[in-house]
Amino acid sequence: MNPKEFLGKENERLIKAAIEGAEHHTSGEIRIHLESSCKSEVLDRAAWLFKKLKMDQTNERNGVLIYLSVNDRKFAIIGDAGINKVVPEGFWDEIKGNMIAHFTKGEFAEGIIEGIDQAGKQLKHYFPWQSNDENELSDEISYGK
Repeated sequence: MNPKEFLGKENERLIKAAIEGAEHHTSGEIRIHLESSCKSEVLDRAAWLFKKLKMDQTNERNGVLIYLSVNDRKFAIIGDAGINKVVPEGFWDEIKGNMIAHFTKGEFAEGIIEGIDQAGKQLKHYFPWQSNDENELSDEISYGK
């Protein structure tokens, strides 16, 4: 399946709105990236994309990438160094578990939005929005092949 067709336009809009809503309360940055397949280890691919999307260049090193390989049914969540220093152990696993609960029911957009919301709450706690914050990265879903 073409990753650009996987979610549908309305779900893309809802996901972008969830990112904007989460980022309204934090200096953190959340991105979603979809590809059709992942030929390497999913965490390795997500880490490579994290760097390619310049997510490691935010001021506070507080970017989060949710990566999905739609045909392989693989996904990963990567947080930058600033986040990983402060969130509790097992934090990413908890978010992944909640997302998987949606994914197993075919609720992919709902699972992604759940992940965005949970990450956003932690980002808000550790990296609250400041009046001089700016949106450092695009809120649009990015796509690979």
